[in-house]
Amino acid sequence: MTPDHDRSPGTGGRTGLSDLLRGHRLAAGLTQAELATRAGVGVRTVRDLERGRSARPQRTTVDLLAGALGLTGTRRQAFLAAARPAPPAAPHPAARHLPLTGSGITGSGTPVALPQPVPLIGRDRDVVEVAALLAADHPVVSLVGLAGVGKTALALTVAYAVAADHTAGVAGVLVGEGSDATDVLAASVAVLGVNRPADLPGRLAGRPALLLVDAVERAPGPVAEALRTMVAAAPGLRVLVTGRRPVGLPGELVRPVAPLDVPPAGALLADPAALARWPAAALLSARLAQARREPPTPAELPAIAALVRRLGGLPLAIELMAARGRILDVTELLDRYGDRVLDLATSGPAGWGPVDRATGTVTLREAVATSYHLLASADRAALRRLSAFRNRWSVELAEDLLADGGPRADAVPLLDRLLELGLLSVRGTGPFRFRLLDAVRDFAAEQAAAEGELARIRRRHALVVTGLVVRNAPDLLGVEPSAAVHLLDEATSDVTVALAHAADDDPVTALRLAAALPRWWRLRGRDVSGRRWLRRLLDDPRTADADPVLRAWALIGSARLAAEHGAGAEEVPAARTALAAFREAGEVTGELWSRLLLGMLLPVAGAHDEAREQAEAVLELATRHGRVRETAFAQTCLTWHDVRVGDLAGARRRLAAVDRLAAQAGEQRLRLLARANLAEVSRLEGRYADAVEQGRRVAAALTELGDPGRRRRVLGTVGLALAQAGRGDEALAVLAELRPAVPVPAQRRPSGAGHPDRAGVAAEHIRPEDAVCALIEGQLALHRGDRELAAEWFAAAAEAAAPGQRRRDVIEALVGLAASTADVTVLDRLDQARRANGISLLPPEEDLLYALVAGRDRGTRRR
Repeated sequence: MTPDHDRSPGTGGRTGLSDLLRGHRLAAGLTQAELATRAGVGVRTVRDLERGRSARPQRTTVDLLAGALGLTGTRRQAFLAAARPAPPAAPHPAARHLPLTGSGITGSGTPVALPQPVPLIGRDRDVVEVAALLAADHPVVSLVGLAGVGKTALALTVAYAVAADHTAGVAGVLVGEGSDATDVLAASVAVLGVNRPADLPGRLAGRPALLLVDAVERAPGPVAEALRTMVAAAPGLRVLVTGRRPVGLPGELVRPVAPLDVPPAGALLADPAALARWPAAALLSARLAQARREPPTPAELPAIAALVRRLGGLPLAIELMAARGRILDVTELLDRYGDRVLDLATSGPAGWGPVDRATGTVTLREAVATSYHLLASADRAALRRLSAFRNRWSVELAEDLLADGGPRADAVPLLDRLLELGLLSVRGTGPFRFRLLDAVRDFAAEQAAAEGELARIRRRHALVVTGLVVRNAPDLLGVEPSAAVHLLDEATSDVTVALAHAADDDPVTALRLAAALPRWWRLRGRDVSGRRWLRRLLDDPRTADADPVLRAWALIGSARLAAEHGAGAEEVPAARTALAAFREAGEVTGELWSRLLLGMLLPVAGAHDEAREQAEAVLELATRHGRVRETAFAQTCLTWHDVRVGDLAGARRRLAAVDRLAAQAGEQRLRLLARANLAEVSRLEGRYADAVEQGRRVAAALTELGDPGRRRRVLGTVGLALAQAGRGDEALAVLAELRPAVPVPAQRRPSGAGHPDRAGVAAEHIRPEDAVCALIEGQLALHRGDRELAAEWFAAAAEAAAPGQRRRDVIEALVGLAASTADVTVLDRLDQARRANGISLLPPEEDLLYALVAGRDRGTRRR
């Protein structure tokens, strides 16, 4: 055992194993690759054994191969014997248990017969917690975990940390292969300075002592028997053991050793100092600095974070990866080995102290395989199913997946066993805190493929994820939508994988999943990709006979997402088709939402009167069925028809009704929508101070709720109100907030004459979502008296703004352009746009244009 990490057991081999292995493999009709997959070892291991290149194979490897070949009885014994010849002369029993070398005396005077521990990274809390367990009334404390997780390194560090509390001494033994209880007992009492357990009380003289027993998985039964005898003989003895499984003693306290913390996806590592927050990244960085001359550069930090996530924070895997840093940079390591972490291997001697117990190659796959095969058959099958999860999951999701359509069973005992063996990670709080290490998940998925289970497991996973999304999607419109959004955010990786697999394997399930996601997609800015998924699934011939109501909801989702990126007019036929399907099925909720959607899409297509009819139909239907939420949405739609015809007082009354209805339904988001609209109405009325105050309150609340799209629109209202009120500095600050989300279309540049902020504006570079920024710029320039610059911005806004928008951007832009240029030809454009959009001018706009026309007439008379 090296002090740095856990070892794999050392074993031996002899001539003849290669022939036996090849013969059994051929008799079973397996290729080398098939045998390797079935056994959970590397194909290179099988190849080297058959060629006689591995003189002393791992005992675990030999056991795995025997099991994969189905060898039993005398055939298995002969196979194992070929790999493990008897030694020429039997050594003393204690020789199978290597006492720790490097003995010395601590500052407290306590003798410590242990190697010096290596410095640990990210284990301070573990050291404190294990030391506290030893100080409590626990005779045996077991550190249990996956091979390579650092159990031995932690145990050595703890032993030195608590040495002063164990004045009778600290010593340790390493359990050998094939040991019996007599061997373990003899070696253990020997390192404590006596010849038999009965002599321990006299040796300790009532003082506490600590015995470290490493690699107990090699002989758990004999170790348990020996320790039971020693603890009974010397109550002051404390035992710290390490292994891949508990010893099984009464009173034993099992303390799983977890991998090191890794940076979560999306974590920003701006400089090397940021690595200190994430021990796995800090370890890789430190080892890379030893493997090459230069430390990792800032440009390599994202790759370091991604790499340690793939390695699961496993110290052994990090060490193996860092060793390759002598040749490759971090990005190359990620590209080359990011999908092959199970093939990472180490070779050379292993052990604590100078004694070589084993040579040969040990892969991470074989390390995981050892713990995997410690599980019972049913637990191995469960682990293979759990490998379908891509990120963190909850106990309930695990139970759904494991039930496989049958009755659900309590998964907690299973998860406890997986945790005990180091195969499961439990991090954070909340229900989604369970996760398989990447190496464990990849290995289990390989085993599922070898068993022919992978397709069935993925199909079940897609059904479970679909059920999760369908159950929680209604809450996206509920009283606490942020909780539902957070839950789906947690499941993002699994949603993506489930959707991709089901689209090929079970498109109807994929359609059910996708039809429940549009609101979440919209809130997360994935309207384009989400709509693409829905259109693909709707066009799949295999979904043509799906439930018409399901297809109608998918059509509604596609149309709603299309409206987010200005393609809503394309989806009007889809919304009409959905409405017809809902009405035929008597689906009131679907009819309400399809009519609401048509009320949103039809103005873009110029059908303003029909849009109002749809909103009025929703109001009547929702009122008749007592649907408070839909009634409020209908009133919201009608509000903008009031604005369109210039009835701002009517719009204000409707918004008061919306606020009242939303409060009645407990709909915080809907109340914020009403107040955002009220801020816009206040601005159109010329009540700029009210608009700014209302808008800022709503923008702050939307930040907490996580709705960036609506927050941007409210900020546009605030910015315009500030600009129109002449509060230039504040309006510029709002522009600074708006523009990071959408790149500035034109850079400000000074000119030789005029205002220093004069800018050229390229209208063709401004997208519809930029129009509000251009309007703000135009209003600011107009207030400064720079009509030429204002005209450029207003012209750009008029070109960019999509006709039919309820914000009246086109009309406001053309009114501003007319006021800036006194060009009467703009009035013709304004009249055409107004008629096309069905929008009436507001009194302030009419006054401005009247002054423009009157000025033109006066100029004509003077000429």
